[in-house]
Amino acid sequence: MAIGYSMKPTNLKTLFVTAVGALAWFGVIASAEPARADEVILQDARLLVAFDRNSGALTRLEDRDSHWIVERRPELGVSFRLHAPLPGRRDNFVLGEKQRAAEVRKISDRQLMLIWKNLASEHGGVLPITLTATVTLNDGVLTFDATLQNDSGLSVETVDYPYFGDVNPPTRAAPMQVRTTWYGNLEFDEIYPRFRNEKGYWGDFFPTKTFESYRSLFCLIQAPDQGVYVEMADATQPYLLEYTFEQRPGWTDSVHENVPPKDTIDGHPVRLQFRTTHFLFAHPHSTAKLAPVVVRAYHGDWHDGVDLYKQWRATWFKPPHAPAWVNDVHSWLQLQINSPEQDYRVRYTELLKYAEECAKNGVQAIQLVGWNRGGQDGGDPAQDTDPGLGTWQQLHDAISQIQALGVEVVLFGKLNWADKTTLWYKQELYKYASTDPYGIPYEQGGYSYYTPTQLAGINNHRRAVMDFQDPTYRAIATKEFQKLLALGAAGWLFDENCHHGPVKYNFAADHGYAAPGFIYGGDMPMAAQLRAAADKVDRDFIFAGEGHQDWLMQYYPVSYFRISDTSMPVERYIDPQAPLMVAVTGFDDREKLNLILLDRYIISYEPYNFKGHVTDFPLTLEYGKKIDALRRKYRQWLWDAEFRDTLGANVTADGSHRYSVFVTRNDKRAVVVVNQEQQKTITANVHIPKPGRLVMASPEQPDARPASATLTIPPRSVVVVMEQ
Repeated sequence: MAIGYSMKPTNLKTLFVTAVGALAWFGVIASAEPARADEVILQDARLLVAFDRNSGALTRLEDRDSHWIVERRPELGVSFRLHAPLPGRRDNFVLGEKQRAAEVRKISDRQLMLIWKNLASEHGGVLPITLTATVTLNDGVLTFDATLQNDSGLSVETVDYPYFGDVNPPTRAAPMQVRTTWYGNLEFDEIYPRFRNEKGYWGDFFPTKTFESYRSLFCLIQAPDQGVYVEMADATQPYLLEYTFEQRPGWTDSVHENVPPKDTIDGHPVRLQFRTTHFLFAHPHSTAKLAPVVVRAYHGDWHDGVDLYKQWRATWFKPPHAPAWVNDVHSWLQLQINSPEQDYRVRYTELLKYAEECAKNGVQAIQLVGWNRGGQDGGDPAQDTDPGLGTWQQLHDAISQIQALGVEVVLFGKLNWADKTTLWYKQELYKYASTDPYGIPYEQGGYSYYTPTQLAGINNHRRAVMDFQDPTYRAIATKEFQKLLALGAAGWLFDENCHHGPVKYNFAADHGYAAPGFIYGGDMPMAAQLRAAADKVDRDFIFAGEGHQDWLMQYYPVSYFRISDTSMPVERYIDPQAPLMVAVTGFDDREKLNLILLDRYIISYEPYNFKGHVTDFPLTLEYGKKIDALRRKYRQWLWDAEFRDTLGANVTADGSHRYSVFVTRNDKRAVVVVNQEQQKTITANVHIPKPGRLVMASPEQPDARPASATLTIPPRSVVVVMEQ
């Protein structure tokens, strides 16, 4: 009987000890246990899920391939939870464990229905609310659909569904992490055997952490060599969904934040709860459909989990149009010319010399920052030119002259904020600012520039967070965007389009829709409106953004962000050909440039933190030019190929290193190996299954030469091995 351990006993004593340990971990639940009288089960060759016939609680979940019993103890099963605040008492929950299901019924072999009616709340009595759920299991894909019928006089703010009351690792010794995407990176957070509290001990009963759908439409619960994939299966982002983890009853010790290693502590059951929290804000006497939640088991590491997202993404993602130069090997200069402290560093008439340097050094685009009134992070959302830098005509002419050199100009802009120091905000824009449930406008704190006063945060330009769900504000933003279009640039970069500061919902009631409105739900409508305006001028006008979520790449195909030596290139893995760009700021920035080659990123040169000439750091510039020359020379392997991260080859070395794998259109492989050592030459062994003839090249030795499986790589260097 398989019970979740890989058991290879060598003698009877070993078998006995292993079996006892397994039984202590799994209790009396066996992977092949038949349905009990109080259970309703859905199962196929991949998954088994069971529900309590009386309460509707989810009591068991098993990956039948690996026999990982994810939900292990039926007595800890939970059905749902919802929050319906009362006048004068916001803390009013409906707890699923205190409800009896009106119906738990199999509709077919692969689907069942659960209904809960007339829900008993903790402090508001019985509420005329019905929650109806349909659970479908189809070829290992477990889908939870639900509808809330709120016939009460209360608003239902959140519904937690599905709700897993007892999430377990595959074995007691197996660690688990949560992995989600944000800012071009696959982030991770440990949940077992350590669990860090993210919500503050004063704010919760148990250590708690949440991950939000506006950053990542999926969440991976990753154990060694297997995991559970959870997806908010609605890419339109109708509302916020949180992936919520709660470790009960707490830690063994608060210094190390260790999870108790046994099933109980001080008589309390030890369990990890996981739930998806739907922020519905369902009005009284209304019906709300919950976004479907998909749960799947997978075998392997994070790549295998992300592959499930890629499969779903392919069903709805619409590839954007982009001009040819954006998709070719090229690099950018980011240049700031003014700040809120009115330094007026580079006038419009002085821009041409920067472009001439770019043209001479093969840099094909300039991202121009601080060109508009108020400088960078001042005056938003206005897209007017600044008299301190020159006239509108001077900027227009400078852009024309620069682009005649073959250097594209991309204008930096922001439309999601309103500078609260401006007369425009005080007289008009305040009407469209997002407000909290108490009617108080939200605020983003602005940024500090240059002067001691502002670096101390004393005179920052505080910013209101504008409501992208408001059609009137979208019209205002579009009018400002048209001013940017009129300047004749090749594109724009919408900085901070990945977030709305502290705001998730606007609660102002006079914004042209039934509040509250999920701010991120306005991102795509805003993008569509701006794209339509641009298409009337130039279909090749490029949209770029800052580290935005991958679904926004349907409108903003270029994504710009920063990385570190530990960043996981998840966006590159999701979309191997997307034009992703990374900042380079060091004066001998070989390490960053090697990572850019490793993960197929575009170089953004940013000397003096994007306030200098591209020639200000010649060591970085010359090495970057060599990397781009290498990518042009071998673009079949390094640019047009599919990025596979570390899949398809294995590299070991006697020092710190990273590697990536590319697969060409005719199935030839390339392996990029980076020596991350500062002073040490390393020996790396590259294993490619059944390789053809291998050659190697590097930025400093670009001519191909025969390669073996063993490489000698100098410090701070990179070698590319290619299959011929």
